[in-house]
Amino acid sequence: MGRTSDAREKLLAAALDLIWTSSYGGVSVDDICVRAGVNKGSFYHFFPSKSDLAVAAYEAHWQEKRPAMDAVFSSQNPPLDRLIDWCRRIQEGQTEMHAQYGFVVGCPYANVGSELATQDPKIRAKTQEMLDRGFRYIEAAIADAQRQGLIDVADATAAAKQVSSCVLGLLIQAKIENDPGLLSELEPTMMRLLGAKMVPA
Repeated sequence: MGRTSDAREKLLAAALDLIWTSSYGGVSVDDICVRAGVNKGSFYHFFPSKSDLAVAAYEAHWQEKRPAMDAVFSSQNPPLDRLIDWCRRIQEGQTEMHAQYGFVVGCPYANVGSELATQDPKIRAKTQEMLDRGFRYIEAAIADAQRQGLIDVADATAAAKQVSSCVLGLLIQAKIENDPGLLSELEPTMMRLLGAKMVPA
């Protein structure tokens, strides 16, 4: 097994990687342990179940990516620049993973949430929490753009919900068609939804 000090982290990383690039149902505890190089006894020392591991893995993933989200959505950046940079990072990240794995992996939270929403309340709730955290960044950027007269929306929260749904929809479509190029539509589609009056270069 891995050292006690790193076995838990190895399990978290292995679980996220396997579930994100396959599916929750298609990955067993044995698969995760083999990928992590950790024995099954150690798995159950840290996590009562695969479900508990998945919840912890997605929290760890969020904490890892949070500094980048904070930087992209910093209030020091113009609001439309925040949204455009976010779209471009999504496309770049999915393109890189497509090159690595041979397929579009989609959103890690939406993937497992849509798979298990009717089966595992714990994972459904964690998925909603993760998506809500991301939503708050989008909502704040749109509210700032609205206050500055950069977009034509009546309700920033409603507009943020439309943008979030659009992004998730395009990620699903790109995954189904296995074409990260479809994500080039993220930025222009978002700007159209928001009625952007001047799109940054």
